[in-house]
Amino acid sequence: MTLIATPQGGLLAAGSAPGPIRAAALRQALIAGARRVIARRDQLNHINVFPVPDGDTGNNLALTLGTVLSGALQRPAAGVGTLLRRVGDEAVDGARGNSGAILAQYFCGLADAVGQRASLDVHGLAEAARAAARSARAAMAEPREGTMLSVIHAFGEALAQAARGGEAREPRQWFEAALAQVREALRRTPEQLPVLRKAGVVDAGAQGFVDLLEGINDFLARRTPPEEAASDALAAVDLHANDPEAVDPAHRWCTECLLSGAGLDRTGLQAALADLGADCVVVAGGPHRVKVHAHVAEPARLFARLAAFGRVDGAKADDMLAQARTTQGAARVVVATDSSADLPEGMADALDIHVIPLRLNFGEQDYLDRVGLAPSEFYRRLREDHLLPRTSQPPVGDFRRCFEFLLSHHADVVYVGLSRAVSGTLQAAESAAQRGIPERTHVFDTANAAAGQALLAMAAAETAARGASAAEVLARLEALKPQTLTFALARDVRHAVRGGRVPTWAGTVARLLRATPLARVLPSGRLKPCAALFGTQRLPERFARYVAKRLPPGRRWRLIVGHGDARAEGDALLSALQARLDVAQAWLVETGAAVGAHAGPGALVVAVQPVEAA
Repeated sequence: MTLIATPQGGLLAAGSAPGPIRAAALRQALIAGARRVIARRDQLNHINVFPVPDGDTGNNLALTLGTVLSGALQRPAAGVGTLLRRVGDEAVDGARGNSGAILAQYFCGLADAVGQRASLDVHGLAEAARAAARSARAAMAEPREGTMLSVIHAFGEALAQAARGGEAREPRQWFEAALAQVREALRRTPEQLPVLRKAGVVDAGAQGFVDLLEGINDFLARRTPPEEAASDALAAVDLHANDPEAVDPAHRWCTECLLSGAGLDRTGLQAALADLGADCVVVAGGPHRVKVHAHVAEPARLFARLAAFGRVDGAKADDMLAQARTTQGAARVVVATDSSADLPEGMADALDIHVIPLRLNFGEQDYLDRVGLAPSEFYRRLREDHLLPRTSQPPVGDFRRCFEFLLSHHADVVYVGLSRAVSGTLQAAESAAQRGIPERTHVFDTANAAAGQALLAMAAAETAARGASAAEVLARLEALKPQTLTFALARDVRHAVRGGRVPTWAGTVARLLRATPLARVLPSGRLKPCAALFGTQRLPERFARYVAKRLPPGRRWRLIVGHGDARAEGDALLSALQARLDVAQAWLVETGAAVGAHAGPGALVVAVQPVEAA
């Protein structure tokens, strides 16, 4: 009699019926599958052209499975059902992108079908896989053939066919028989989607699911997966579809969030998002917690609509137009910053600057700065609501996701960050860099904020666009840092008092004396009061005079004027500065929540930078 080692650690007589699949073996198999997908994420990014050519399917699947790998798969489970429920829940929490949300729903569907069973036979696994395929398809508002859904369906049907075959096989044999049919379904994806056929690739999400199965198959066969070898489907090709013009402006933003509530209706959620004109809608999860993924024109409208159904957490919104541009990889170095930088309108697009949004909070509702809540809406709420808004740094995961995507297309990324002295944002970026590829991820402390930070980010991006190395970009920033000066004026100190930035007595004195405080950013990166303007007449002109007197003469400047819902005064300040200084370039912007939450409506900000500085 021939004896065969089983994944459960026991022995199986060749020709006998396969034994049950237990939690310990399933856990190890899923670990092997997840590791294979993570190891091959760059290849998956390379062939990503559907639904948009943003080159991040590999990253999204890797992040989704990484959450599961570091969580549910780190600890043993008493039964298969318990294990799959943990995997499904954590996949929903960690899901990224369209492909990650579909995979999360697949795991949830498996868990629902298996229930509380301690083990599975081949028939039980086949039925669970078929049920999971139906669950994944139901999560999509508009399912498309030729995608991950097609290979997921093929896997369930192939397992069922193998289980019905009646042949006594070891687990590896019936799994390999099913995998052969899944590979064929993957090969057919270009026949089902014209965009794949045009690019000469298979669907990236479908390939990722097959990679997951290949890793499991390697575990069953007790061999090491050849992670360095690319399959024929991942051969190098010229992805001519990777064109920013392929991104539909009506669905520019790839948005995601976790939605929690009682009795969430996934079908109703899909209908609500359809009313917004959303595309690529995936609603994955259960009745109390779902991951929502959709492509929209206005993320703020989507998050507001979802808030009517439950609590919105973990919101993110990726600019697919910016992603499509960076996949072309023209520059050696790409620049990122955070939303505290008051970049002029259109400047991020023009200079390929990637912006990571800070988080805003009004009461229990969280928002993505500038994406989930525009500055104009922020100031409206600041005037009308009694709630004190709070800003917080982006999570480390937001930085890590951005850095990993950018490094998959550029040699280096330079993050031009908010002053360490006033926020933990820079520290979060440093943590993300250390967890990724630290030698290619450069975190620069501007010791500045708002308009000053924006000028430095623009200078970095301009230097990178000329073909500079990371070292040259950083040297340029070091030279400009002490010469980039930022001043601020607060018309209403009540917000600073409420936020604890200014003592109560100082606010009372300012009101009694009708004083408008001025502040400047110190070389340390801290904002310090430096003067006051008494009375309320011609404040913009007097502020401009104060700034001009403190700048070295004989220099040409470029400058940004920021206003907190006070455009007329911002215009007056800009004109007054142009009359007093030799200005080469100037922009007027609405300053964001990083300033507005503390200085309140009516705040004015000036940042200047010498044009000819080396």
